[in-house]
Amino acid sequence: MLGKTRRLAVLAEGSFNATDAKTAVGVLRYRPEEVVAVIDSTRAGRSAQSCAGVGGEIPVVANLEGAAALEPNALLLGTAPQGGALPASWRAVVAEALMRGWDVLSGLHELLADDAELATLAAAKGCQILDVRRAPEGRPLAARRAADVDALVVLTVGSDCNTGKMTTALQLRDELRKKGANVAFVATGQTGIFVSDQGVAIDAVPSDFVAGVVEQLVCDAARDADIVLVEGQGALHHPAYSGVTMALLHGACPDSLVLCHQVGRTHLRISDAGPAPRIKSLSELVRDYERAASWMHPARVVGVSLNTMTVNEVEGRRAIEHAQQLTGLPVVDPIRSSADAIASVLLRRWEERRRDAASA
Repeated sequence: MLGKTRRLAVLAEGSFNATDAKTAVGVLRYRPEEVVAVIDSTRAGRSAQSCAGVGGEIPVVANLEGAAALEPNALLLGTAPQGGALPASWRAVVAEALMRGWDVLSGLHELLADDAELATLAAAKGCQILDVRRAPEGRPLAARRAADVDALVVLTVGSDCNTGKMTTALQLRDELRKKGANVAFVATGQTGIFVSDQGVAIDAVPSDFVAGVVEQLVCDAARDADIVLVEGQGALHHPAYSGVTMALLHGACPDSLVLCHQVGRTHLRISDAGPAPRIKSLSELVRDYERAASWMHPARVVGVSLNTMTVNEVEGRRAIEHAQQLTGLPVVDPIRSSADAIASVLLRRWEERRRDAASA
């Protein structure tokens, strides 16, 4: 991970479950071979699988000392607390990891390598602090260049934040590769970067340049891939995160969209204690996303990815059937079953695109 094979202790204190420890869960799902322990004193003694549904028998331990017995060489911060600052209670854990000579991998908005005390510790022990939410140096402006790439560009979009946009893109990546497709995944958040070893956390980029950064990522990925899967962020109707969603739509200029929704969620997740807006119907979301994309480049929603983890399998199948009837689109839960139905649509779109180019 990030340049070398690691043995990770993942810090998820007080929050190691399927919904609250997004980074920990993502790394455990896609790079479990690099994780030796998860730190959460409230769940110590259990397995990762029993806490978060991923990770198998990887143990959950109470503290850094418990993790050290399993010989890690790096500490990964497995959650991103609201506001992105290092919790005061975590500072001592990070400092102790550095004292042991472990690298520290962070996706926080607060850049730990810029902290004088922590940087001094790292230098003294010959280890690294890797902040993946550091903004890139360049500040490109978007100019609709991604609309002209030869690759099929696919963006995952959501009914809300935290609905499975990254997971859907990665499951599609794996399914398309099984089918022999040449696929690239563009990470736009800290967890995606930890999983894929590249990308930009676009919420660290000044707003004027987000679309330009996304455009550059897509154009770079398209040089060596036939299908480019772009990790979505936020949601078009979210009062806090609509801006980043629009920047992705207009920077990536996708041909195809995959709509992600969590079954049972009826209202947007917002930090304020006031009333949250209702989530629009799937058919309304399809209409609005296609309309917003068209302001820069026409795009179609080609499928719906449902996160059914909050219901049992029977209820999940019923939700999928209902969504299919409502939208007329292929609907999958890419974790409980397979992303095959949507992957097959994307392959057909790519083949049509290739034939059109050959006959032009």
